[in-house]
Amino acid sequence: MSTQISVINIRDKCLEERQPTDLGLSGSAYRPSHAEKPLEVDHGGQYLPNRISLFSIAVLRELNTCPADYIFLPYAILLFVCSITHPFLCYRDVLLWVLGVLLLLFSSLDVWYYLRAVLVVIRAWFLKPVWDVLAEQSMDGRVLLHDVDLCHMNNARYLRECDFARYSLYTRNGVFKATRALGATMVVGATTIRYRRALCVGESFELRSRIISWDDKSFYLEQRFVSRKDGLVSAVMYCKQNVLRSSPDKIMQFLCKRKVETPEYPQDLQHWIDFISASSQALRSESGLEEKNK
Repeated sequence: MSTQISVINIRDKCLEERQPTDLGLSGSAYRPSHAEKPLEVDHGGQYLPNRISLFSIAVLRELNTCPADYIFLPYAILLFVCSITHPFLCYRDVLLWVLGVLLLLFSSLDVWYYLRAVLVVIRAWFLKPVWDVLAEQSMDGRVLLHDVDLCHMNNARYLRECDFARYSLYTRNGVFKATRALGATMVVGATTIRYRRALCVGESFELRSRIISWDDKSFYLEQRFVSRKDGLVSAVMYCKQNVLRSSPDKIMQFLCKRKVETPEYPQDLQHWIDFISASSQALRSESGLEEKNK
């Protein structure tokens, strides 16, 4: 009860000391009166402001600034701070501000991608480590409605799922740990994928990933989509994962504590590597990089 009286007295005192024009309003538009109800009581017994929190009015009064002329962003930040530090809050304004921030994030970033990537890494972190770096690892998946076009899995979704499978692979076999220790990073240098049979909506699959081999600059991986329905390989992808500021040999030595020999390339992988080399050489010739290097 004492809290209610003190708050009302503070508000009345502020309104008595201010002129109508101090808040950027004309005398006809705003006439403070003790008869108006400054607060509304909800069913929980908490006092909520009608339009702007009393704390916000007090701050604006000290700044000698009116809400109508106040810049939107600082004022919204002020209300957000009030929601944390002051019990008398304009909940509607803060809710709108939060919804606006979420709308901005979801319209400018692929929020679901980052959220799932974090969840995949956390899940892999708690799973049993895989000490064999070349061992195959699997991750279960299912074709959902947002994955499909014309009732089958969209082509781009295969590559997206492969991203998450590699995050899990590198977390469990220690490659992520080694890259952090060596100050290195990894980026995708090339991918090729072959679609054999469509994965339909609601169909479950197993995504199997493994490191096949490596060279001086890159790891080479194979990732297979295997249907749970009949065990058919629905798609197979090769990925060239470039290592920056380090090398695959150093990463393997860090993990195995010894020099590791490079496994032999399968024939189909060797053909793909030859294609990448030929394509890179042709593009360098078109741009004149080879002549400059000479």
